[in-house]
Amino acid sequence: MTTPSTSTPAPTITLTPFGTLPDGRAAQLYTLANTRGAQVSITNYGGIITRVLVPDRLGRLADITTGFDMVEKYTPANPYFGALIGRFANRIAAGKFTLDGKPFRVTPNSASNGHPCSLHGGATGFDKVLWRASPFLSPDGAAAALKLRYLSKDGEEGYPGNLEVAVTYAWNNDNELRIDYHATTDKPTPVNLTNHAYFNLAGEGSPTILDHILTLNASRMTPVDNAVIPTGQITPVAGTPFDFTAPRAIGERINDDDEQLKIAGGYDHNFVLDRPAPGLSKAADIYEPVTGRVLEILTDQPGLQLYTGNFFDGSCVGKSNRPYTRRAAFAFETQHYPDSPNQPNFPNTILRPGEKYQTATIYRFTTRS
Repeated sequence: MTTPSTSTPAPTITLTPFGTLPDGRAAQLYTLANTRGAQVSITNYGGIITRVLVPDRLGRLADITTGFDMVEKYTPANPYFGALIGRFANRIAAGKFTLDGKPFRVTPNSASNGHPCSLHGGATGFDKVLWRASPFLSPDGAAAALKLRYLSKDGEEGYPGNLEVAVTYAWNNDNELRIDYHATTDKPTPVNLTNHAYFNLAGEGSPTILDHILTLNASRMTPVDNAVIPTGQITPVAGTPFDFTAPRAIGERINDDDEQLKIAGGYDHNFVLDRPAPGLSKAADIYEPVTGRVLEILTDQPGLQLYTGNFFDGSCVGKSNRPYTRRAAFAFETQHYPDSPNQPNFPNTILRPGEKYQTATIYRFTTRS
């Protein structure tokens, strides 16, 4: 579908088939295009961002996110390329937590250094379901948008409560992708939603992100144990390879002789954001010096997980027919801290009946000389 023509150019939304799931259902692809020619493509399978087409400093458009050109390539295991993540983003130790005195066990679908955990919602998280999709233009006509809805039923992956989830992607003429997350529940339940897009601002399939210059508004982090589960401590980054409070190349210290880097094989850690006030604030600035592309991340969440593709091994071949090799892309997941249901000193992630889960993140794409 496309928007009707008007005297004033408006963003457009195009709907195309995106392949067939193993159970025979069809997936669709929605391409949100602004008046500057930049585009974001999203499929209703897993809410996956499949493409982000933005200009470099000379105005040349290129796709900068990992992904595939048909849904059939997403259904085998992959590192959550571009997907919506839930019911709980990141790790829950051993897949266990206690809520209001009652023990719960959620699917332990991953292991780190031999220790099981529940990762990104379990074996069938929100990244592996078909969402109900409704495309629309914003009331002011300045953004093309897609609203996705899903009912996560009581007991799904072991989580309590029927969770009604709505996620809206909006792509505007300033090359900003805003993601709004909403949820309600009929029983107390942990909720931590995010998106798992991976980027290489030099272009999808480029060999490395180690030369990208990163600035983080985060003076603290949550260190992890050998299972890559937070210890419960919140420690300063000053004097460590995790200090990006001033601009530094991602690869400058990624191979340092540091215990935390060794545990994760690089950066795979939650940073505690320095938030000046409630609401959206800038969390990260990433600059690619050759193309001049810049990604700014704004969020109202307390944490940001940086993952540097430490375990990409070339087995995934993307849209450009180039393999994704180690550290060929980075992900920034705006979030509450990992394992929060088991960490009483971390910000609360329990949603209760009558409450509304509401959070937003903006990916802003610009250029710099």
